[in-house]
Amino acid sequence: MRENIAGDVLASLTTPIWNTPSKAWTGGAPMADSSLKRRMTVRLGPSVAFAQIGICGFDGTIELEALRLYGLPGEAPALLCGTPALPVGTREFEAEVSWDLPSLAPGVTSLLDVTVANCRVGDRADAALASFTRFIELDATAWTTNTVRAMARNISPSATFDLATATLSVAVTKRRVL
Repeated sequence: MRENIAGDVLASLTTPIWNTPSKAWTGGAPMADSSLKRRMTVRLGPSVAFAQIGICGFDGTIELEALRLYGLPGEAPALLCGTPALPVGTREFEAEVSWDLPSLAPGVTSLLDVTVANCRVGDRADAALASFTRFIELDATAWTTNTVRAMARNISPSATFDLATATLSVAVTKRRVL
């Protein structure tokens, strides 16, 4: 990690201590068999670039049944965000296209598929249309690999709309796979 800087490492059930020769924070959490199900939490400061966490036991065999890494979305390390097909840390993709919506009667929908490289089913997709009506509802979904399907629906109870060509903006955020 870095150096002995306050706030870089916080841990539950123990107080980490800076070990100067090894340039590492160390800490222990003695637990009896009855408390092994307690969650041990290690929190790293925002300036910490990486961490290596080791688990060792001096008074017997330790069986690690589950190790889960969690992080706040804005604080998760970039390495946990990438996939083999994506550069490390790349999570957001955008595209803009021109959309000439057909005339939409009340309750009628129109669909448009937009190519957004690197998106996949399950990613969060949002759409915005540069147009001036509050009665056109937009929805977007990562439909297939590299494709977002945008849907415009007339939610007016009685008016038909025939909008001029407008710019449709689509944004995709990769889901986190931990």
